[in-house]
Amino acid sequence: MNRKAARGFIFSVSAYALVHFVTYFYENAALTGMLSVLGVLILVSAFLFLPFKKIQLQLFLVLMALVVLFFTSDSFGADLIHGLQQMRNLIGLLLIVPMISWVLKEEPYIEEIMSFAHNFLNRSQKFYFGLMAMTQVISHFLLFGVVPMMYRFIDTFLKEHKDEAWENFKGTAILRGFGLSTLWVISIPSFIFAVEALEATLWKSMVLGFAFALAGTILSVIFSYYQEKKYGVDFSFVLRQEIDIAMKNSRNPGKWNKDVAEFVFLFVSLFGTIFLVHEITGLEFLLTIPLVILVWTLFYFLIKGRTSSFVVETRYYFSAGIAKQAQQFSILMAAGVLIYALNQSDVGNYVISGMNFLTGIIPVLNILFLVPFIVILLGFIGLGPLPVIVLVTGVLEAIPFPYPPELVVLAVTSGSVISIILSPFVMPVIILSSVNGLSGIRNGLQFNLKFAVAFYIMVQLFIQTVIHL
Repeated sequence: MNRKAARGFIFSVSAYALVHFVTYFYENAALTGMLSVLGVLILVSAFLFLPFKKIQLQLFLVLMALVVLFFTSDSFGADLIHGLQQMRNLIGLLLIVPMISWVLKEEPYIEEIMSFAHNFLNRSQKFYFGLMAMTQVISHFLLFGVVPMMYRFIDTFLKEHKDEAWENFKGTAILRGFGLSTLWVISIPSFIFAVEALEATLWKSMVLGFAFALAGTILSVIFSYYQEKKYGVDFSFVLRQEIDIAMKNSRNPGKWNKDVAEFVFLFVSLFGTIFLVHEITGLEFLLTIPLVILVWTLFYFLIKGRTSSFVVETRYYFSAGIAKQAQQFSILMAAGVLIYALNQSDVGNYVISGMNFLTGIIPVLNILFLVPFIVILLGFIGLGPLPVIVLVTGVLEAIPFPYPPELVVLAVTSGSVISIILSPFVMPVIILSSVNGLSGIRNGLQFNLKFAVAFYIMVQLFIQTVIHL
């Protein structure tokens, strides 16, 4: 049954994405209606394929959506059909974006970047900064897959050092680095969805997000400095020894590093092309990004003369890889139905009215002060960064805010950052705990709570200052 359900799920998701892309350029009522049928198949096959503990959230979201529609909808069937199409852009994006990771498997780009930057990485604070920066760069390609990949790379690099001090050093840098990437990385689905849903200007949101990602990285380095003092370990001495060993194993011993240059070109070519295509064609980013990634990945393997590798990766992805994302796809589909149900009802207005009531009692508060806490709360009940952003911005997009939309995006995504680094129930912390052997509570709350509080205060100081100017 599980194998048949997995095949049914892979077919449903693949067909859903294909029909989405086709109907964007060629409008057809029958094909558009087919999206809803495929949406039902995605949910049903996911329920048959996944163990019960991994479908409880989806069942809850679908049940809530049906209840809201039953009591508030004038056309239950039509609204349900539209709800199953709500996440069509994100389903297409989420199906294609993982293909970028195929490129990173072809050459030792990360190892060579570390070797090339050895002079910069010879002190613990510099290495910590570099590790966080590299995590954010690689997250463009791997999304939350960057967490286990970067951990395994650094753990191999520091294989003899596994006590709590070193696990804190490695784990916080990687987890905070990924969390901060959700503030500005264009290929992170939650970020680009928030920008599109709230009708913010992308480059302004990216610049603002990058500024706070950089500030958050510097803040994290400061925390790591005092943490090192607390543990009483000389990280710098050990790192210099390990870097010297890594230098001897580099395949580019000279000043010119071909792999680093190639990686920079790949990075610029991919994301430069995304912006160029958007400017020329006017296509929305949620459509531009997957289409560019698909063509860019194919060209990479063609130019490298490795079409056989592309065929192998494609065959695996469409036979087993997609099924590994069954929980994420099904949560997204279920969340889409609930968002549509909430938007056609007055629930969103009630939420905002409740927030306005609180801000009326405490005049110093405003909605942007409270929004991050909603995101954090949803993270602690098990919702990952993408469904959290989808649910919150899905409600907020219907509300006319008196603030610049870029500030609303920053408020929402800052809550996502804190949720990612604190909640032991979201995928990044779960994955990190599975590879470093520490509990989710320790990797999340214990290691990151003070940083999370400081980061929230830093972001809110900026937001509230801009609002009150």
